[in-house]
Amino acid sequence: MQVKDRMTANPITVTEDCSFEDALHMMKEKKIRRLPVVNKKGRLVGIVADKDLFSASPSPATSLSVFEVHYLLSKMKMKSLMTKRLITVGCDCPLEEAARIMVDHKIGSLPVLKENKLVGIITETDIFKTFVEIMGGRDKGLRLTLDVSEKKGVLAGIANEIVKENGNILSLATFSGKNATDRIITVKVTGAPKEALLKGLESQGVKVLNAIEISEHGYEFRIIDER
Repeated sequence: MQVKDRMTANPITVTEDCSFEDALHMMKEKKIRRLPVVNKKGRLVGIVADKDLFSASPSPATSLSVFEVHYLLSKMKMKSLMTKRLITVGCDCPLEEAARIMVDHKIGSLPVLKENKLVGIITETDIFKTFVEIMGGRDKGLRLTLDVSEKKGVLAGIANEIVKENGNILSLATFSGKNATDRIITVKVTGAPKEALLKGLESQGVKVLNAIEISEHGYEFRIIDER
């Protein structure tokens, strides 16, 4: 999976001279949080996020009148609010590398360039959506978390046990364990009886950390609203 498979192509942009009010209105209307900024030649020169606009707004404790605040905001342009130091990637950047870059640099999006031309933008939301897909987050089934030694044939052994119980693997992901020689594996399975599968896996030396049945409605959650 590459960035081009999950990015928003031909993103909405603004110019350096776009006003604060126009940018804010555009974000609200289009329900987006970031706007790439281009110059008159269409070249990417910056990016502005909703937090940049909010931080530019006067504090509620300001002594300015509503009319003065409105006037000051109307004079603000993206040129003075945008982030000019940009980190970009190409269309062929692997999705996990894009995620790593965002994490390492503590940013929420990456403009995507092709031959120095802006062709897309990928955001943390796109990464989260892909993560949900990878983990089978919208599929019902038996979700297993397994602690295994990092050695050849481990995954094959797990897959064989699932097949033996007439199960089907919907998703599988590996994570670093507590020790360098361990791996944590999460796998979502359908069709296999829970107890028989757990017994088979444990007989192969696989430590089952947990086994959760996920229904078609997903994992139970609560909403707390203290307004």
